[in-house]
Order: sequence, then structure tokens, then C-alpha cells
Amino acid sequence: MSVAIHAKGLNKCFRVPLDRSTTLKYRVTHLRSASRYRDFYALRDVSFEVRQSECVGIIGPNGAGKSTLLKLLTGSMWPSSGRLNVRGRVLSLIELGAGFNPELTGRQNIYLSATMLGQALDSPTAEAVRNFAELGDFFDRPIKLYSSGMLIRLAFALFSTLNPEIFLVDEALAVGDLRFSGKALARIKQMLARGTTLLFVSHDLQLINQLCNRVLWIHAGTLQMDGPAKEVTRAYQQFVVRGALEPAMTAADARIAEEPTAVSQPDEGLRLGTGWYPVEAYAGQVFRWAKTSADLVV
Repeated sequence: MSVAIHAKGLNKCFRVPLDRSTTLKYRVTHLRSASRYRDFYALRDVSFEVRQSECVGIIGPNGAGKSTLLKLLTGSMWPSSGRLNVRGRVLSLIELGAGFNPELTGRQNIYLSATMLGQALDSPTAEAVRNFAELGDFFDRPIKLYSSGMLIRLAFALFSTLNPEIFLVDEALAVGDLRFSGKALARIKQMLARGTTLLFVSHDLQLINQLCNRVLWIHAGTLQMDGPAKEVTRAYQQFVVRGALEPAMTAADARIAEEPTAVSQPDEGLRLGTGWYPVEAYAGQVFRWAKTSADLVV
């Protein structure tokens, strides 16, 4: 099976200005002073391969660099260094409503978007998009009147109908309702069966495990783990429980965690790492108990 995406040593660096102001007056009065910047690496030395018709999930906390990686794959951004080779026609569902004109109707927007993507959209295909999105009469009304759910239904219906070779999705299914999410999931499985390569970003680990056979875990711009979906999501869940949430615990909560007998628990008691896992709220209160780390909802 041929390689659809090959990334080697990808780095994406942004220059963040340290000047206190960017107004015209400030710049004119400080012409002779050198502008100060600091380098912020959204991605650092990321390498991976994705084969054709493979479904790969991408997980990690907010700000980890997941969306930046997808933007590099679409070509809307260029890497600061490293090699990136993408073989195939790419369609991306990253930013809600990106590329749509709010003054045009849903019908006009899908014709315009298809033309910009180099594809001709006939009337039967347009009606198929309308039926899948379930927009009714709103299909012929300006999309500035759409809710976020209606907008994502229109975008997903269009892009999935165009049969891309590589499909990039960033949390799109989280916006739609339960009915649409089920339809979208069925459509994605049909696309995978036809040979579409899918990269799917989501915080829904249950959906990731259901849909993807492989997962990339990105944290602070670096690739932490690349492997089978269940193994990577389990490691990420354990990291969230043991690492990210521990600083939020108060001193009293930490003492309770160290003394299982002091807490009223099920018969098995509190056994961090192998038994019952406390999920700490940022106020330091336990709000849910999970039998195993795999049962946690992150």
C-alpha cells in the first residue's frame, strides 16, 4: 500500500513580538529601536507516515499543535523546516465555515466551493448534498442565518460528497447533533471503504477508538506516541489523570489520595494506577470515579 503522507522532522515556528504596542504612533516613535521577538514552536521535529486508505486519529490537549499540523498538510501553512510530502487531492474540514460567503445561500456556496476546488457540481449532486445536510428551505437562504450545526452539516455534506483522496477533519462531528454525528460516522466509514485516507482530530477518545486503527498523540508540539489506537488513548488518559490534573489537587486532596482508607470507596478501595481512578475538578473536588483508566471520558 502506497504512502499518502510522509512527514520528516517537521518544525513550525512563529515569531511572537515582545513590544508592548503595535500602534502606528508607537512604531513611528520607535523606528530606531530593534523589534524584539521570541520564537514559539507550535510543532517541533514531528515525523510520521500515513498509508493510503489508513484512518489515523490525532489527540492531545488544546494548544498541542494538532490544528497546526492539519494546516501544514492542507498547504495553508508552510513548515519552518523539515520535509512534507502529500500525495493525493486533499480536502479539509478544519475551521467552521472557512471558505463560505455568508451573503450567499447554501446552494450558491457549494457550487462556488466546488468550482474553486476544480470540480463541477451538477444538480443531482447538489440535491444529494442538500438531503444529507437536512437543511430544508434554509438551503436556499444566506448562510449568515445558519447556526453552527447547520453550517458544519453543509460543509461536511459537500466535502464528503466530493470524494477526496485525503480527508482532514478537526472536531467537526462535535458540533453536530447526535443524529448527524451518526450519519457522518457512517459516511466516513463508506469513504474509508472506497480508499480515502483520513486524519481525524478529536477529544472524543471513544470515537477515536471506534473509528481509527492508529493514533498520534501530540503534546506541546512534539509527537509523544504513535501506535495502535487503544494503546495510545490509554496512555493519554493515564497522563491526564496522573500528570495534568495533579497540580490542581489541594494539599488535603493529595493526603487523601495517599491514604485510601480515609475515603469512602467501593470495596476494592482506592488503588491508583490499577483500580479506581479519581478525576479531580479544578476546585479540588472529586466529581467522578472510573473503574479503569479506559473508562475515563476526557
